[in-house]
Amino acid sequence: MITDQQLERYARHVILDEVGEEGQEKLLASRVLVVGAGGLGAPALLYLAAAGIGQLDIVDDDTVDLTNLQRQVIHTTARVGTPKTESAATAIAALNGEVRVHSHDTRLSAGNALDLIGPCDLVIDGSDNFATRYLLNDACYLARTPLISGALLRFEGQLSTYRAWEGTPCYRCMFPTPPPPGAAPRCDEAGILGAVAGVLGTLQATEALKELLGLGESLAGHLLIYDALDTGFRRMTAKRNPDCALCGDVPTITDLSAHQA
Repeated sequence: MITDQQLERYARHVILDEVGEEGQEKLLASRVLVVGAGGLGAPALLYLAAAGIGQLDIVDDDTVDLTNLQRQVIHTTARVGTPKTESAATAIAALNGEVRVHSHDTRLSAGNALDLIGPCDLVIDGSDNFATRYLLNDACYLARTPLISGALLRFEGQLSTYRAWEGTPCYRCMFPTPPPPGAAPRCDEAGILGAVAGVLGTLQATEALKELLGLGESLAGHLLIYDALDTGFRRMTAKRNPDCALCGDVPTITDLSAHQA
């Protein structure tokens, strides 16, 4: 039962016919895993906490660096050198003390991915490398847990939702193999306009809330591309690949052993 204080805090949600008290109660009972408390994870975590997600699990093994603060808005100068999970938990507690935070100061791996995903209703991928994106895609497919994945570089970003067990494509359908080493530079090599991270991370939070509440049209089966220089969005339709190694007609990936290194 939602309390009077919660009714006041979430009043702008509750007055939406599409949300109401029942929808807000769903959010309060939800548990979301956010992988990466960086450029994407920072705004996503803040908006999910503000929305009243009951529990946020955060996975990140990095510490706050001064170079992060240009875009990773959940961190502060005073917390440079502290673990990102700890810094994010501090910010969430200041914003909404009702939200439970479970910090995992570790790197996502084939050995822990399913255990971390299992208790959660949804996963947000805010990672910055292809190995983690493929691992999360495979683990979420095996766990039948919706995945909202984003990526950033320079002035652009992309976003999609993956629920491939329902017949829509998975990440491997769209990107069967990672690019060759050096072909896709990281943000620390090519740069990123800081506010672009805010746009994509906030979109990830929006799509997460839609998924949890069952609202609107899902991004599953679509790839959304944002170009800040043109101030434009492109929404591309993607189809399931019947030859996909994970979700195809004859899958070759049936567990996470392929990710063991």
